[in-house]
This record gives sequence, structure tokens and C-alpha cells, in this order.
Amino acid sequence: MGNMKLKGKVHKFGADVNTDVIIPARYLNVSDPGELAKHCMEGIDLGFATKVEKGDMIVATTNFGCGSSREHAPLAIKACGVSCVIARSFARIFFRNAINIGLPLLECPEAVNETEAGDILEVNLSRGEIRNISRGKTFIAKPYPEFMMGIINAGGLIEYTRSKLRKKRV
Repeated sequence: MGNMKLKGKVHKFGADVNTDVIIPARYLNVSDPGELAKHCMEGIDLGFATKVEKGDMIVATTNFGCGSSREHAPLAIKACGVSCVIARSFARIFFRNAINIGLPLLECPEAVNETEAGDILEVNLSRGEIRNISRGKTFIAKPYPEFMMGIINAGGLIEYTRSKLRKKRV
């Protein structure tokens, strides 16, 4: 199990960020991740896709990803370069969809409370450790079970399953 470390700048959002503001319904006929990325968070922050840099993180309060079960929402977030989403809580179906495509999510109320937009975070996924470098604070989120870490490390459920099947054939 690799020590997957992520580092990036924080983009902060509040409660109940729903899938329709993450990726507006008018783009649901789009399946190309690069195209979805251009419209990520458009319903809540019009310039988000141009501000976000590879590795940046989204920090939000409660119930992130609520609303419809569209897989486009976590896909748009991952495709625009966001390495991780940290929130007090996630909508369950969004959580599942994000893990399935290899987008790491961490639930950590303390980190959310002590983090502001623009802070730099460093995250060690296998330990569940979130370091706010800007503020010199460290928080511990619940680490992932090994099989979920395997899915994230593989880049999603499809790649994870492919690698498992390859190992069985050998």
C-alpha cells in the first residue's frame, strides 16, 4: 500500500453543495471528462475551472454532493485537477461514485473548521492525515479500509477490477 500524498490549495464551499451546481444538468449529455472539467462548480463559482490548479482541494461543510446520483459530478471534479475533497459529511451516493472513479474524499469536521480558502494542505490518504501547512495544524480523518485505498490507488473501480483479474490469470 503506497503512502499516497497529495498537496494543494484550498477552494472552500459551504453546506449542501449539490450535484447540479457541481455540474449543471445541461452538460449531462457530455461524457468527455475534459469537457466536463471546463464546467466544474459552474453553478456555484463560475470561474472555478479557470482558477483550479492540478492538485488543489475542495473543502466544504456538510452534505457535499447531495442531489441526483449523477456520476458526472465527481468526474468533473477529478477531471479539472482536484486531488481530494474534504468535508464534514458527504451524500452517500456521491461518496460511492467518487470512490468508484478514484476521487479521494475525507470526512474531517476539525480540518474543515480550521481551514480557509487559499490555505495549502498536504494529505496522506493511507494514514488519513491532513496537514494545514499554512496554519501549522494537523488533523486526522478516518483512513480508508485497504480495499478502498486499492480502488483509489488504481484510479477507480474499473482499473482496480482489471488489475485483480490480471493477477488471477497469471
